[in-house]
Amino acid sequence: MSSNLSTPAAVPPAHGETTEKDSRRALVSSFLGSTVEYYDFLLYAAAAGLVFPKLFFSSEMDPALGTMLSFVILLAGYVSRPIGGILFGHFGDKFGRKNMLFITLMMMGVVSICIGLMPTYAAIGVAAPLILVLLRVIQGLAVGGEWAGATLMAAEHVKEKNRGFAASIAVTGGPTGSVLATLVLGLFAGLPEEAFLSWGWRIPFLMSAALVVIGLYLRYRVTESPDFVKAREAGEVHTGVPIMRVLRKYPLSSLYGILAAAGPLFMQALLAVFMVPYVVSTGAVDRQTALMMLTASSFVHIFAIPFFAWLSDKFGRRPVMLAGAAVSVALVFPMFAMFNSGSYWLIALAFMVGNPIIQASMYGPIGAFLAEKFETQDRYTGVSLTFQVGSVLGAGTAPLLATWLVGLENGAGTSNIAWYFIGLIAVSALAVYLSKETRGRADRDRTAREDAAAANAV
Repeated sequence: MSSNLSTPAAVPPAHGETTEKDSRRALVSSFLGSTVEYYDFLLYAAAAGLVFPKLFFSSEMDPALGTMLSFVILLAGYVSRPIGGILFGHFGDKFGRKNMLFITLMMMGVVSICIGLMPTYAAIGVAAPLILVLLRVIQGLAVGGEWAGATLMAAEHVKEKNRGFAASIAVTGGPTGSVLATLVLGLFAGLPEEAFLSWGWRIPFLMSAALVVIGLYLRYRVTESPDFVKAREAGEVHTGVPIMRVLRKYPLSSLYGILAAAGPLFMQALLAVFMVPYVVSTGAVDRQTALMMLTASSFVHIFAIPFFAWLSDKFGRRPVMLAGAAVSVALVFPMFAMFNSGSYWLIALAFMVGNPIIQASMYGPIGAFLAEKFETQDRYTGVSLTFQVGSVLGAGTAPLLATWLVGLENGAGTSNIAWYFIGLIAVSALAVYLSKETRGRADRDRTAREDAAAANAV
């Protein structure tokens, strides 16, 4: 697993310089590759509450228990993400970003095809949920290495002043993948119940193969990260264990990054996984309509994330993320009131408030916020660790916690979720507040090194 696997045509210009063409290709590759990865990962999330409880668990089981177990398997994918992040971060910091991203995309595609071809509980019994757990864990490993690698490939190919926006291009692969996943699944959800559960839900998973081929081609053509090339030429790439350096050199930065990511990621998973079956269960809208509402909000989300990231390039990561936290606290109760209104248009508006406003306002700058906490030679591992552990605390636990909180005997229902979210956002905001402003850090570090070198020369 060596950087020598790259083709001669893909070698960056001398001294790690990059051209505008290289930058554009890196942005497109990161965006489309991340889109494919999250299409596969979130397709499972969308199906977890609608399909899997009926197909991969015993028909004699309580449906509520089947849904809960399906969410447990969903959590298994999130738990494995930090492991994947550390694994691929290790090799990405030692040998480069490009090859790792090729491998993660290939893994994701193979797993989705396997899920699409899986026999049900009726055919193979308890082996069905066990195989589903294994495939979900492999998915988590792949996504764990994908997010940081794609974000860094985009951010490290552009100038410092544009890194927030560039990093967000890869981050928008998440909502874009969600749009594709919910749109395709929603189209097939309009089939008669028997046809949908028999074969309709499988087609979106199998369609992943075509997307993976396109993504692999683009990743084959992209150049290696110029920041990594410069670090390697300067002898700054170490032969040790990157995770140990990250834990030793950046303990507080890592902790603040984890906590900062947890709040917005909770809202992301809550909307993508829990709220669709929840609003369907109230009888206000049907399954297909709920999926289309989520799809529409995810589409707007694609543009909201870069907007807030662009603001962070202008005003700093901390001010934008702290303002996003305040917006989140102010809007979460109105959002749930709309979800519970029984009104078609208010439920649709609730998804719009939740994704493009509450979630994106704090999540948009997160790629650059995390990447700028770490030096180049430790960055892949550091970003993977912080984001993926944050995803376990936030997104991975969201469906299970929401199910438990709604069912509490105090009768507060979704208000319990709202209060929990406010507490989590408060922790995330505190972590952002305690963090140093990272916008322009590379320029400041470069100036400091040049001043030190000049002083030593004298």
